[in-house]
Amino acid sequence: MELTTVWFLLVAVLFTGYFILEGFDFGVGMLLPVLGRDDRERRVLINTIGPVWDGNEVWLITAGGAMFAAFPEWYATLFSGFYLPLLLILLALIARGVAFEYRHKRPEASWKRRWDQAIFFGSLLPAILWGVAFANILRGVPLDADHEYVGGLLDLLNPYALLGGVTTLGLFLTHGAVFIALKTTGEIRERAGALAVRLGVGTAVVAVAFLAWTLTIRSSVAAVVLAVGAALALVGGLAAARVRREGWAFTGTAVAIALAVATLFAALFPNVLPSTLDAAGTLTVSNASSTPYTLKIMAWVAVVFTPIVLAYQGWTYWVFRKRIGVAHIPQH
Repeated sequence: MELTTVWFLLVAVLFTGYFILEGFDFGVGMLLPVLGRDDRERRVLINTIGPVWDGNEVWLITAGGAMFAAFPEWYATLFSGFYLPLLLILLALIARGVAFEYRHKRPEASWKRRWDQAIFFGSLLPAILWGVAFANILRGVPLDADHEYVGGLLDLLNPYALLGGVTTLGLFLTHGAVFIALKTTGEIRERAGALAVRLGVGTAVVAVAFLAWTLTIRSSVAAVVLAVGAALALVGGLAAARVRREGWAFTGTAVAIALAVATLFAALFPNVLPSTLDAAGTLTVSNASSTPYTLKIMAWVAVVFTPIVLAYQGWTYWVFRKRIGVAHIPQH
C-alpha cells in the first residue's frame, strides 16, 4: 500500500474519531435547553462532557495537522475555498469552550443563561456546517486547472450539501441524547432515552436519503457496503435505546457515524477534492500529497505517538465512566 493511501486512511480515521466523540459533545450542547429544566439539571448535562470535551477536539487538530503535512494542496484549497464556513466553525468552538469555563464564575441566572446560549449555538453551528462541508468535499466544488477555488458561498449551499448538514445535525442530536441517557440517572435519563428514539426515527430517514444520494454522485462497492452498515447500525442503536440498553444504543449510534463517514471517504477515494469544472482541476491523493520522504517521516511519528494519545484518552473515559445525577450537584 502506498504512503499516500495510508495517509488518506489516517485522515479518514481521525475525522471519524472526531465526529464520534465531538458528535455527542455537540448533541449534549444542543440538548442543554431541551433536557435541562433547571440550573442543576443543566449542570448535570454539562458535567457529562466536562472532563472530555476538550480532549475530543484534539482529534480535529490532529486531522487538520495531518492534512496540512500529508496533503498540503488539499489543505490549502479546502481552507481557502471553505474559508467562511470553517471560520464560523472555529468561532463557534471558541465561544463554546469559553462558555464551559466561564458559566460557573458568577451565580446570577442571567449570566448563566447567556453562556448556555453560547454552548447551544456553539454546538449547533458546527453540527450543521461540518455536514455541509463534507458533502461539498464529496460532491466537488469549482476548481480551475491550478486547483484554485473559483466559486462563491452560494456554491457551497447547494441542496445536497444542505441535506448533509441536516444529516449531521440529526446524527449528533441522536448520539448526544443516547450519551446523556448512558451517563445520567433519574428523570434526565428517562427523558433523554425517550428523546433519542424520537430523534432517531427522523434522523434515520434523513440519513438514508443522504447516503442514497451520495451513492448516486460517487460510489464504489466498499461505499455501498459501508452505507448499508451505517443504516443497520443506526436502526440497531435505536432498538437498543427503546429497551433502555444505553450501552448498546451508544455503540450503535457511534458505529453508524463511523460507517457514514467511512462511506464518504470510500466514495471519494482516490480523489480528495473533485472539481465540478474540469477533471484536470481535481485534487487526488497523488497530486495533492507531500513528498514520499515527508510521508515516511510522518508515518514513524504517527506510529510512536498515536498509541500514547489513544491510551491517555481511553484512560480518561475509564476514570469518568460512572453516571451522574442531580443528587451529585450541590445546591447554591
